[in-house]
Amino acid sequence: MIFRLALALLVAAALVCFALYIGTRQQVWRQRGILVLRWTVMAGLAFFAILILERVVMIL
Repeated sequence: MIFRLALALLVAAALVCFALYIGTRQQVWRQRGILVLRWTVMAGLAFFAILILERVVMIL
C-alpha cells in the first residue's frame, strides 16, 4: 500500500511539473518533470520486480 501511494505521488508530482512547464514555458519545469518521471519508472520497476520475486519464491 505504501508503494502504491509513493508511485501515485510521484506521478502527481510529474504531472504538476509538466503543467507548470506548459503554463510558464520555463525549461527547468520540463527537466524536473522528466527527472521525477524517470524516478517513477524506476520505482515502478522495482515494485513489480519485488512482486515477481515473491511469486517465484512461493513457487519454489
